[in-house]
Amino acid sequence: MSTNTGTAKKGKLSGRGSNLALQAGILAGAGIVSRIIGLLYRSPLYQILGDEGNGYYGSAYAIYAMVIMIATYSIPTAVSKLVAGKIAMGQYKSARRIYYCTFIYVVIAGAVAALITYFGAEWFVSDQPNAVLSLKILAPTIFISGFLAIFRGYLQAYNTMVPTSISQIIEQLANAVVSIVAAYMLAKPFAAGTTEHAKYGSAGSAMGTGAGVLGGLIFILFAYARRRKGIMESVKNDTSPDTESYGKLFRIIIATVTPIVVAAVVYNVLTPIDMKVFYVVMKMKGMDSLEMAKLYGIYSGQYTVLTNLPLAIAASVGIAYIPGISGAYARNDMQKTNKLLNQALSMSMLVTIPCAVGMGVLAKPIIQLLFSGADPMAAKCMYLGFISIVFFAQSTVTNSVLQAMGKVMAPVINATLALVIHVVVLVVMLYCTDWALYALVFGSIVNSLLICIFNQRSLTKYKTGKMDNRRIYVAPTIASIFMGVVTIIVYEGCRKLLGNWVIAMFVAVFVAIIFYAVAILKAGGYTEEELLNMPKGGLIVRFAKKFRLIK
Repeated sequence: MSTNTGTAKKGKLSGRGSNLALQAGILAGAGIVSRIIGLLYRSPLYQILGDEGNGYYGSAYAIYAMVIMIATYSIPTAVSKLVAGKIAMGQYKSARRIYYCTFIYVVIAGAVAALITYFGAEWFVSDQPNAVLSLKILAPTIFISGFLAIFRGYLQAYNTMVPTSISQIIEQLANAVVSIVAAYMLAKPFAAGTTEHAKYGSAGSAMGTGAGVLGGLIFILFAYARRRKGIMESVKNDTSPDTESYGKLFRIIIATVTPIVVAAVVYNVLTPIDMKVFYVVMKMKGMDSLEMAKLYGIYSGQYTVLTNLPLAIAASVGIAYIPGISGAYARNDMQKTNKLLNQALSMSMLVTIPCAVGMGVLAKPIIQLLFSGADPMAAKCMYLGFISIVFFAQSTVTNSVLQAMGKVMAPVINATLALVIHVVVLVVMLYCTDWALYALVFGSIVNSLLICIFNQRSLTKYKTGKMDNRRIYVAPTIASIFMGVVTIIVYEGCRKLLGNWVIAMFVAVFVAIIFYAVAILKAGGYTEEELLNMPKGGLIVRFAKKFRLIK
């Protein structure tokens, strides 16, 4: 009898783990699709804006991103964590009240942030006056994005990532279409290559960002409406006597949101601080504003865009696992908490490490394909900075894990310390060397590595069990290194043989994917059960068995 119960319990845990892996896979897949759409539309947009226009948009977007971090970015994480914890305890009324309280928070915080951004635009981008118009256009989006964040976080707490996934894709599609059309129409009256052309093209791109958020919000409202009846039935049937008051829940939300906001701001304030430091130091060294805008445009419009693509996977995995880790931790189930922690890190590194290596070795053809006519410095940036993708991915997931475990101050302390060291290093590099653009790249590596180390130290301190470092880090790294070597050989061989670098690149990517799949299955030593718990696990198992990669 006891054996059967244990088996049933194990099966139940396995099923939950499989579901979380599936949800993470769905969200990661949507994140990848969204980023790919973002990359594809960046190519025609780059032809309209040029490096100068990208510099203006990048300057405005850096401030917009920082403000939105403060105002609403933490809402999905906070709502998902708090609601999931209440659901795990069967307290559906309290979970619903948390949902209501977040509306008050978003209305106040979003409105204040949007107004400050709009009326303070001239001050925020004083180093680049031509970016003011773009920032003013982005300001209303800050308010709208808060409501999108609420519904995403609330539905994620019920372990359904599909609405968030689809809304992300819709958001990016609307962004792409409107950005290109609006940038073209606004820039058209001015001669290409002029500052006015770049300025108004950048403003059109900013309109696309707002249109994307609005499109995502409209979809997720429909998705929520379909699930509202079931949610309200759970609330109606909740007979728990300890439903918290609105006042208490609002204080809990503030207490939860505040450290997450601070962590997010410190973690993401890197971009606007880098921008300010770069402009100030380069101006001191005599560089004109046009040259600064072009260099920063390469960094923000090409290098950063490309390195952010794999990070969608890490962010999606972190978001998907927050409800599970938070719920397990709330039940004091340390075994389940540690299992999900290992699974989250493993899924992230399994994909981001080979992505980083692949983007590093194929940097030149990737840049040429996506940004025709781009400055060669963009590819050099990718050669130098691809490793930061791995570091940022690890720190992104560990941030989410630490927050889900209730250790919300750990990411704040870690990110703050890393930021201070990073700024000092960046100022020294910019002032004492002629690296300029490359100093920004090296600075991002320093920052990401430091956060990675500090977060890993925190997990070692707070973890509830042993981490499988071989599975998480060692196996993907070894497989990726060999994959990188094979990729270079195949690319160069096909390029010389066929005389076409585009075909050579796609052949090299295809071979790299197959090679890595085989290598990681061999190096990782995955069992059939573990593979089945991954997204598309059945397909992976059939592939592995066919080629005798697992027993």
